[in-house]
Amino acid sequence: MNLKEYIRSIPDYPKKGILFRDITTLIKDQNAFSETINQIVERSKKYNFTKIAAIESRGFVFASAVSYILKKPFIMLRKKNKLPADVHSIDFELEYGTATIEVHKDSIEESDSVLIIDDLIATGGTAEAAAKLVEISKGKVSAFIFVINLFDLGGSDNLIKKNYKIENLIEFPGH
Repeated sequence: MNLKEYIRSIPDYPKKGILFRDITTLIKDQNAFSETINQIVERSKKYNFTKIAAIESRGFVFASAVSYILKKPFIMLRKKNKLPADVHSIDFELEYGTATIEVHKDSIEESDSVLIIDDLIATGGTAEAAAKLVEISKGKVSAFIFVINLFDLGGSDNLIKKNYKIENLIEFPGH
C-alpha cells in the first residue's frame, strides 16, 4: 500500500507559502491507518525500548495504538499547562513561532529507553525538544519514528547529526 496516496496536501496552511501535509485522510481510512500502525510496529522491532512517548497531538493517534499492540507504557509529551502534576518543560523554536512541551516528572525513569513517535518531522525543533525532555528525565532516546519526513527541511538530518536513530514511513519535500 502506498501510504503517500492517503496524505492530503493543503496549500497556504497554516500560513501563506506552507504546504500542509494532512494525516486526517490517512487515519480516516481503516486500511491505511492499520497499515501505518503495522509499519510503525515492524520498524520499532529493531530498537530496544521500555516506553513509548508521543508529541501532542497528532503523535498520540499513532503512538497509543502502537503502545497497545506492543504492551508498552505510553508517555504523553504535551503542550504547556496541559499536565496536572510536576513537569519538566522545554521551550523550542518552530518554523513559524515558539512553543513549550512538557512531561510529568514521574513518567520517565533513569532505566527507561524511550521510542518517540510523531506524525511528521519538518525542521526538527519539536522532536529535539522531545528528546531533551526524555534526557532531562534521566531516560535515553532509543529512536524516533515519524509517519512523514519533510526531507528538505533538515529536521531528520539534524537529529541524525546528534546521534539519534530515525525512521520514517513517507517522505515529501517541504514548503
